[in-house]
Amino acid sequence: MVVTKNYTTTPPHYHTTTLKLVKLNLRNKHRDEGEVHTGPLNDILFILLLFFLIVSTLANPNVIKLSQPKSKTDTRSKQTVVVSIDANQQYFVGTTKVSLTELKAQLQPFLAKETDQPSIVINADKTVPIDDVVAVMRVARELGARTVLAVDKKGVQ
Repeated sequence: MVVTKNYTTTPPHYHTTTLKLVKLNLRNKHRDEGEVHTGPLNDILFILLLFFLIVSTLANPNVIKLSQPKSKTDTRSKQTVVVSIDANQQYFVGTTKVSLTELKAQLQPFLAKETDQPSIVINADKTVPIDDVVAVMRVARELGARTVLAVDKKGVQ
């Protein structure tokens, strides 16, 4: 038995088809996402961190520039507090400027913290009269502290 189809209409594959316009987004398809490689950045930041850590340990912010007297020997002492006297005969406890009359009151809190023998390092410019250094030594004796004079060993034969 032979089956034949009678096509009174157009066959299915001959139908007119409507064309759909598909928007092709070719730009986004071929564009790569931007990436930042952070490996080298981490290396640079680590090196900078190390540099600033090393430099910060070498720099002492509690320094007043003075020209110290010279000596052949160097006396080492545990310092409780540093009293500096500059060339203009201004007194400093640490980096805080004080007058000679305020010196005793400024030193008492530092010396009260020390349980052992407290010591005051006198860091005086070499042009300062000895009377100013002795005045600091008197205040230290009244407070029961030892005094140590900071000297510069460089340049002495």
